[in-house]
Amino acid sequence: MHKDIKRVIISYEQIEQRSKELAKEVEAYYEDKDAPLLVALLKGSIPFLAELIKHIELDIEYDFMDVSSYEGTESIGDVRILKDLDQSIKGLNILLVEDIVDTGRTVQEVTKTLFNKGANEVKIVSLLDKPSRRLVDVKADFVGFEIPNEFVVGFGLDFNEKYRQLGYVGILKDELYE
Repeated sequence: MHKDIKRVIISYEQIEQRSKELAKEVEAYYEDKDAPLLVALLKGSIPFLAELIKHIELDIEYDFMDVSSYEGTESIGDVRILKDLDQSIKGLNILLVEDIVDTGRTVQEVTKTLFNKGANEVKIVSLLDKPSRRLVDVKADFVGFEIPNEFVVGFGLDFNEKYRQLGYVGILKDELYE
């Protein structure tokens, strides 16, 4: 365990197992629909995307958006698109891949943007869900783990761009961000 982590709350083995289960849920949902384009939000969702797609047995494609809504530990409420999609999504089913649904602002704004670009449907798959912090009414369609209101890092989640590489989700020691 990294020296800056108070405790691990979700191990890699748990993430791998839940990703397999989520893949089956996604496959069942899209069984009678066109396979989705997975839209992953940079940078945090990349480890989750990589784990999830290993287990999805659909003819999927994926693309990336880079959006920003955080400074340090706090959502600033302003969602900015730093990198847009590389292709048209008009008429496509979209599966938005997120590392965590926290306040819900990012997911809400990105979903609106995807519909404005002509998406047929937008569903959300998130590794983590922190409903106690929700500020807007959004809900992920496929959730890996619901977590308490603690500051987590690892498996893509960061604090000032650090700790993304950790192979688990852990709670950062309080003294590092207070």
